[in-house]
Amino acid sequence: MKLLVTGGAGYIGSHTVHELVRAGHTVTVFDNLSKGHRAAVPAGVPLIVGDLRDQDLLTKTLREHQIEGVVHFAADSLVGESMQQPAKYYHNNVVATLALLDAMREGGVGKIVFSSTAAVYGEPAEWPITEDMPTRPTNVYGRTKLVIEGMLADFAMAYGLRFVSLRYFNAAGALEGGAIGEDHTPETHLVPLILKTALGQRPAVEIYGTDYPTPDGTCIRDYIHVTDLAVAHVLASEHLAAGGESKIYNLGSETGFSVREVIERAKAITGVDFPVRQAPRRAGDPAVLVASSARIRRELGWQPVLSDLDTIIASAWQWHKSHPQGYADEK
Repeated sequence: MKLLVTGGAGYIGSHTVHELVRAGHTVTVFDNLSKGHRAAVPAGVPLIVGDLRDQDLLTKTLREHQIEGVVHFAADSLVGESMQQPAKYYHNNVVATLALLDAMREGGVGKIVFSSTAAVYGEPAEWPITEDMPTRPTNVYGRTKLVIEGMLADFAMAYGLRFVSLRYFNAAGALEGGAIGEDHTPETHLVPLILKTALGQRPAVEIYGTDYPTPDGTCIRDYIHVTDLAVAHVLASEHLAAGGESKIYNLGSETGFSVREVIERAKAITGVDFPVRQAPRRAGDPAVLVASSARIRRELGWQPVLSDLDTIIASAWQWHKSHPQGYADEK
């Protein structure tokens, strides 16, 4: 299938591009490079640099590359920033996605895999979280993703769009071999922050909140290897290509680890006893987010194979050791 991957130069997007190419699909990347990196896009894959709200460029790209389906990653995704700058998130996530859906409708492209988030669930009353549980996001980022899911459902009802929305939990790790990995500015994700500290690039790891109602007082999250996430996007794209109906799926390892547990495993794997500091809670952070992935395992045959915590941390450590300055080392 000929696929357009928006945000395909970013962290999860670039790993998905690699897996799509490996599976035999023809991929075009559309990215404004505000967070993505040219070096993350595989050689031979076209990269169109532009904004999704540039309707002329987007429509031209869909037409010239004969796009049959879209995998949509492009978005702002920082929880804390979303609470401070909600307008930015509604413009860059919701308005930009509406522009994409309009261009797809105009171009006759009727299939999309959407990068959603566990943040749509907010503070769940129980776990593991299933797709049927209430959606009550506690931060603006999660609310924008939930609005987009509603848009997809409305476009499906009115225009015949078919979609798969993948609600995933904490992506981490790097491509086997360390060719690509995680490089954000600023970096906010726990695993790379830990590893940058182990490399001596940061003075300490900060734990945001130690008074949560969890066994050790720190947040518990479900970590999933980025390659396992990428494979799920391939399966979702192929599900739609085969005429499958619109679906919503969780993606997670179904195992939760606290912030302290991740730090201790990272110390063991890196062999570095780096400093750790306690800091206040961040607005909008739920205490526990752990997924049930039973539906996608059952219906699409997805099976995470790299998502044990040690494999995740070790693969990320390989990337960070070989690219201490991230993609700047590629220049």
